[in-house]
Amino acid sequence: MQEIDRTRFLFSDAWTLYDDAIEELDRGKPRNAAEKAWGATKRATDALILARTGREPRTAGQTYRGIRTLRRDSEAFHRLELHYQHAANVLHGECFYDANCEPEDVLAMDIRGTEDYIRDAEGLAGA
Repeated sequence: MQEIDRTRFLFSDAWTLYDDAIEELDRGKPRNAAEKAWGATKRATDALILARTGREPRTAGQTYRGIRTLRRDSEAFHRLELHYQHAANVLHGECFYDANCEPEDVLAMDIRGTEDYIRDAEGLAGA
């Protein structure tokens, strides 16, 4: 798959995972929703890194190093890095793994905030 096609696929997958997260949230399954939102964040970040560097991260460590490296380019990347760290810690770590999903209204804001993250990543991927 060519780089541009792979980037589009990854962003499309991020949107699918985000939609799944909202469905799970609406069904009253915040833990499942948090993991789907984390997955969407990870896929969008992978797509961004691929678009900007020509290399797709293969591990979460590579993704994290990639977004940290991109922050050199602008403050916008720094904001994404902070969101990525927050999603990894709260959505993936605390809520999904540790089953600590409280307070649920704040968690729901974090999950819904994934939409803005994907849009911002798409915009920076095209820059």
